[in-house]
Amino acid sequence: MKKLIIMAAGLAVLASCGSNEKEYDATGTFESTEVTVAAEQSGALMKFDVNEGDEIALGEEVGLIDTTLIWLKIQQAGATKEVYQSQKPDTEKQIAATRQQLAKAKQDQQRYKELVNDGAAPSKMLDDATNQVQVLQKQLDAQISTLNTQLSTLNSQLSTVDVQVSQLQDQLQKCHIAAPIKGTVLEKYVEKGEFVAVGKPLFKMADTEMMFLCAYVTSAQLKDIKVGKKAKVFADYGDGQKKEYEGTVSWISSRSEFTPKTILTDDERADLVYALKIAFKNDGYVKIGMYGEVKFQ
Repeated sequence: MKKLIIMAAGLAVLASCGSNEKEYDATGTFESTEVTVAAEQSGALMKFDVNEGDEIALGEEVGLIDTTLIWLKIQQAGATKEVYQSQKPDTEKQIAATRQQLAKAKQDQQRYKELVNDGAAPSKMLDDATNQVQVLQKQLDAQISTLNTQLSTLNSQLSTVDVQVSQLQDQLQKCHIAAPIKGTVLEKYVEKGEFVAVGKPLFKMADTEMMFLCAYVTSAQLKDIKVGKKAKVFADYGDGQKKEYEGTVSWISSRSEFTPKTILTDDERADLVYALKIAFKNDGYVKIGMYGEVKFQ
């Protein structure tokens, strides 16, 4: 009988000791990558299909800012480009007459050269013909230079218009509001029909598929933890209800900080702790701001 009492007492002590052991190494709160989407153009919101809690795919268009003014500017730039294009000179046609005169002058020069060599014509006639060839050649060179300068100026103006059109098309594209990440809408700041300015926040969204548990560990724990280390993440729903996820340490702070009052660590006497994040894939049950626990493997 005495032996049974001693054994029962021993088991009770062991149970009490076991119950004091923590099932986790650190605790923290769940976070996600949050993005605030702002207007990149000014104008009235013609379309805005965003509601809190909506799941949005990467690149999905959810809104449209009035594009009328930008579209009209693109049309105006197109008309200006056509005007410059019509002013481009046809170099060959404009110098054709001078080329023909120069060709005839060279024929005369050659004929007079032969006559002078035969003694049938005075050398002055050859000198006059040679001078005429030189004058016409200079006129042709000047015409070509002028036309090339005019053409170069028009080409530069056309390039300027092309740049303006590209800028306007970029502004037009920015009127289309699209999701920069895949995630859930957390907050909505404007409504359809409102006028928005560049930089005005429109809505906030978060990637709730790939989430993080932000926890704090002591320097004693840190010696066994590095980026890439596997860990088990537990979402605490209260009343002992938990869900387990496979996670990986994705970030460790390079500097220590004082223990936040809301954070429990394995060593409660520690004043300095290090923040770290454990990344895991959420199945839709973990919410931002929930408390969680982590057990390092």
